Amino acid sequence: MQRTPVKSSNIRAVGYDAATQTLEVEFGSGVYQYQGVPPEKHAKLMGAESVGKFIRAEIRGKFDSRKVGGDQ
Repeated sequence: MQRTPVKSSNIRAVGYDAATQTLEVEFGSGVYQYQGVPPEKHAKLMGAESVGKFIRAEIRGKFDSRKVGGDQ
């Protein structure tokens, strides 16, 4: 999945696959995929003033996730 670099102290890049509603987030510690993320949520994430705060408040713990890259 292609990722777009973002300005964040902890998050390097974000990718999204609308067909599967999969959000991919590249943290400094590894890459995580979040399942079932609606396109509107991804759009809001990419427009958020703080990507990290948005992920903590709106993504993490609210969507199924798995680590797919980095230190396992």
